[in-house]
Amino acid sequence: MSKARKTDSRSDSHDVIRVHGARVNNLKDVSVEIPKRRLTVFTGVSGSGKSSLVFGTIAAESQRLINETYSAFVQGFMPTLARPEVDVLEGLTTAISVDQQRLGGDPRSTVGTATDANAMLRILFSRLGKPHIGAPQAFSFNVASVQASGAYKVDRGTDRTKTVKRTFSRTGGMCTRCEGRGAVSDIDLTQLYDDSKSLAEGAFTIPGWKSDSFFTVRVYAESGLLDPDKPIRKYTKREMQDFLYREPTKVKVEGVNLTFEGLIPKIQKSFLSKDKEAMQPHIRAFVERAVTFTTCPDCEGTRLTEGARSSKIEKISIADACAMQISDLAAWVRGLDEPSVAPLLDALRRTLDSFVEIGLGYLSLDRPSGTLSGGESQRVKMIRHLGSSLTDVTYVFDEPTIGLHPHDIQRMNGLLLRLRDKGNTVLVVEHKPETIVIADHIVDLGPGAGSAGGTVCFEGTVEGLRTGGTITGRHFDDRAAVKETVRKPTGTLEIRGATAHNLQNIDVDIPLGVLAVVTGVAGSGKSSLVHGSLPGRSGALGAEVISVDQGAIRGSRRSNPATYTGLLDPIRKAFAKANGVKPALFSANSEGACPNCNGIGVVYTDLAMMAGVATTCEVCEGRRFDASVLEHHLGGRDISEVLAMSVAEAEEFFAAGEAATPAAHRILVRLADVGLGYVTLGQPLTTLSGGERQRLKLATHMSEKGGVYVLDEPTAGLHLADVEQLLGLLDRLVDSGKSVIVVEHHQAVMAHADWIIDLGPGAGHDGGRIVFEGTPADLVAARSTLTGEHLAAYVGA
Repeated sequence: MSKARKTDSRSDSHDVIRVHGARVNNLKDVSVEIPKRRLTVFTGVSGSGKSSLVFGTIAAESQRLINETYSAFVQGFMPTLARPEVDVLEGLTTAISVDQQRLGGDPRSTVGTATDANAMLRILFSRLGKPHIGAPQAFSFNVASVQASGAYKVDRGTDRTKTVKRTFSRTGGMCTRCEGRGAVSDIDLTQLYDDSKSLAEGAFTIPGWKSDSFFTVRVYAESGLLDPDKPIRKYTKREMQDFLYREPTKVKVEGVNLTFEGLIPKIQKSFLSKDKEAMQPHIRAFVERAVTFTTCPDCEGTRLTEGARSSKIEKISIADACAMQISDLAAWVRGLDEPSVAPLLDALRRTLDSFVEIGLGYLSLDRPSGTLSGGESQRVKMIRHLGSSLTDVTYVFDEPTIGLHPHDIQRMNGLLLRLRDKGNTVLVVEHKPETIVIADHIVDLGPGAGSAGGTVCFEGTVEGLRTGGTITGRHFDDRAAVKETVRKPTGTLEIRGATAHNLQNIDVDIPLGVLAVVTGVAGSGKSSLVHGSLPGRSGALGAEVISVDQGAIRGSRRSNPATYTGLLDPIRKAFAKANGVKPALFSANSEGACPNCNGIGVVYTDLAMMAGVATTCEVCEGRRFDASVLEHHLGGRDISEVLAMSVAEAEEFFAAGEAATPAAHRILVRLADVGLGYVTLGQPLTTLSGGERQRLKLATHMSEKGGVYVLDEPTAGLHLADVEQLLGLLDRLVDSGKSVIVVEHHQAVMAHADWIIDLGPGAGHDGGRIVFEGTPADLVAARSTLTGEHLAAYVGA
């Protein structure tokens, strides 16, 4: 008896995940015990270290240990993961991370291909479709049809060979015109050059193509393949072919070997292959003007061949099935009764029902995965885990309520509790009180952000958090009041007959010169209305529209806030002017880089099948610059010391005195305005949290001379205490004469709005209609919509 109890007590000692001495990113020797088979929520201001503890420490070490169980051969094909900087990690279980990383933006990737749904549909149609056209690949828009024939010789010994003829064919479902993309791109040549001019007269109208540039303009004019003095419109057919489409050809210009390439492929390589978000505003505007995408006329946007579209089950083709709203598709699949494929139908039904259960029933399987928001991407990743039979797994979620209307948060809470009740450990990084309140255990990090955070301020229950005195506890029951007086519009933006996606031919007037909030349940058509109708209206508005959506910030470990915002340019010039040297010396990606680590600050050692090791560079000691560069000073600081400053410290440094640099100071003020005062200038972008990246992007766009700002859920990743600062920023934008249109679910932003447009009443084809227009006070008083009911409950009306 005692022996049995003793065994039980030993196993009970493993009922917690022990973290001792965690120092990942800004964590300061954090030690914490997390109960297993419970729902633990991690809270704290943005940048306090939540993701560093949950994802960078616990989930990362679990994944590394799992990878080590594979053979050395298999590990050679896996990413090498370094051990997190932590003294002790005990009690880990297999961790499944479901983060906000967007699904791949590849044009061939759709909701159906990102899950198993598309694969199961292809098998279903290959079995039941009439007429039968082939195997499942015949219904795949990623598989091209191939035919080949040939002969080969078989050596059968001395003087004996035999010729064998073979033919090979594969029926694929890819449309040959658009190559399975559903759209064909067309470049507007009038945006590239003025055909009334010759090359010598400066015919090119492409940004950055200067008339004396060796590698662009002069290679065309002096290649010998074209007449530089003939107007382009008078080119012969052969000259036009060479000018636009010629394959890369070696030519000599003033004795220098250069490559001549047709204008179209050159533009595609130099502009269209790059991330639009990373382009300068005038380059991005050029690309948007010059390139148009139209639906493929052959496949009508379905991506599939005529054969794949002709094979049907009960008058429905696979293209029709993928275009259906998933909730409708689930109902159609439930109506199919074919014993020969019963297991397949059961699996497909479960997958489609999971979409509906998780609140994504309004999507369609042919929706490009790159168009999903961060919240939608995270929920799509959850699909495969909902029906899993695994138990004693650690599920790690990064703000699963992002992009969810208050009405939908209860459903998400239910899913988190269901995963816990199956015997799993659920770790959630979250800011929303609605989700924090269901936690079994809370870990609050802080007290501040960046170097002011990284410590555990509170561990315990929700009741303890409320009285614990932390920032999260003090703001937990904060409620914004509805505005008593609202601003008067200075004009209106008329939208008529909007039909993008699920919008049902709606007419709406969006007031200008005020803070207008567009809200509604997830999938009701908010983004379709705003992003589908506004950006193209800049001419009608008389001012440029600045759209800050949830698109990911791209950047390597060399990228940091200083490089992303353009702040480093005026800083380099100021250092160069003060010391009489070249600006390039003060770039760790150029001439000033430490020769040992190439300006990264660390040296990566690849240990083949074992995890690689990153060690601080011994030469520059992590400062990234050559020693000679650090001898140059500005205001008593070298360039590495400046990049180690926080935004708040740098704002003061560049404001006055010897280091006064107005261009740099303006950018730093914008960074501080969006609440990034604690972030260091040289911090790698890869270490920033989701909320920090969103605000960095907003700060960058604030420099553009726009009259209308369109923001897509700016509260994403913001702590309760930071929302008030965001509202102040939105007020300053409006008071400076801007029009601000916000797509948002957060009740504090709704209450602070001057005008609310509520879409619904449901999602998908049940939405797409205007269900309310008016002031927040009117919405609360009417309580005629789901949003009105939740806003009224929020403000205590």
